[in-house]
Amino acid sequence: MNNRARYTITLSYCMATLLLTSAAMAQDKLVVGQVEMSEHRVSNQSLAPSMAGQTVELYVREKKVTEHPVEEGDVVLFIHGAGTPAEVAFDVPHSTYSWMDYLAQAGFDVFAMDVTGYGRSTRPAVMNDPCNLSESQRQEFVPELIATDCEPSYGYAATTIESDWDDIDAVVNYIRELRNVERLHLVGWSLGGPRAGGYAARNPDKVARMVLLAPAYSRNRAAERPELPVAGPAFSKQSASDFTANWDRQSVCESQYQSSAANAIWQAMLESDPLGASWGSGVRRAPRTTVWGWGPEVVAQTQTPMLLVAPIHDAQIPVRLVRELYEDLGSEEKVLVDLACSSHNAMWEINHNMLFQDSREWLREGTVDGRSRGEVRRGY
Repeated sequence: MNNRARYTITLSYCMATLLLTSAAMAQDKLVVGQVEMSEHRVSNQSLAPSMAGQTVELYVREKKVTEHPVEEGDVVLFIHGAGTPAEVAFDVPHSTYSWMDYLAQAGFDVFAMDVTGYGRSTRPAVMNDPCNLSESQRQEFVPELIATDCEPSYGYAATTIESDWDDIDAVVNYIRELRNVERLHLVGWSLGGPRAGGYAARNPDKVARMVLLAPAYSRNRAAERPELPVAGPAFSKQSASDFTANWDRQSVCESQYQSSAANAIWQAMLESDPLGASWGSGVRRAPRTTVWGWGPEVVAQTQTPMLLVAPIHDAQIPVRLVRELYEDLGSEEKVLVDLACSSHNAMWEINHNMLFQDSREWLREGTVDGRSRGEVRRGY
């Protein structure tokens, strides 16, 4: 157990049983009862270059059906990507888009965490200074900061993949102790691929199965830690116009996403970052993270059963990279889902229930359509 971590917990409120409007969802075996939401805080001594040695509080959200017994194989931890915090990515308060609620209704005890610098977890103080953004990002929403006296107070990436892995370990150990289980399932999105996948490669005894949506894999990624800290902007921002433009360029199919869902997601994004919401018309902040170590050599040695999902219209993580990850992965149990009419934001789009169903089957049975290996096409 990580001796840097001390643990606390604060219970929040219970949500009423969800109305399941999707026909696909209705076919699944559901647990009867209320979905309870709890909020946890996990303390950890940070390895992030911008706040090394300081104590951070990591935000963890939990969803489970009230009084449903928790057993080995029932516990899931969601890990977010490079910008959107976990409680927004995986628990959207709109229609049937909460992946966490879906799995909770299927009988899992579901957790989602924010690593340092995201959402409701501790943010490095250097992220409070707009001058630590890149010059182009400053100019986009606060032109007055381009004055010559707006010099960065910290000119390096705020966090690293290693500090993320350490945060994940603190939360994993907390959940293992809380629920008295040896191993958890991990679900990651985008940069959550290197976060979850790299963690699992280093801690295979703590991870059962994995689902990675649009994982940020590269065969050219550096294997070794670079000299730290790495120079450059400490963090980045996303505005409402950034968010919409990025999604629109990946929306190819008719009604691929709903504007009402996008509005709910953006509002949740601002609620997770009150300071960022006060900048200009409102932005979501995220630390710049130095990444290394989750490349072909590590992936080839990974034996954790893994479901990989490649959204066909993803303009951020091309399908080619997910296929390369599938080819390089050493595990004998691996399935690649080719998901039609879907972008990088597949869990918020028209085919989200296909994604959710496949994740449930994989985490419960280790199969998709009864297969533990190979490619499955969805939505065509």
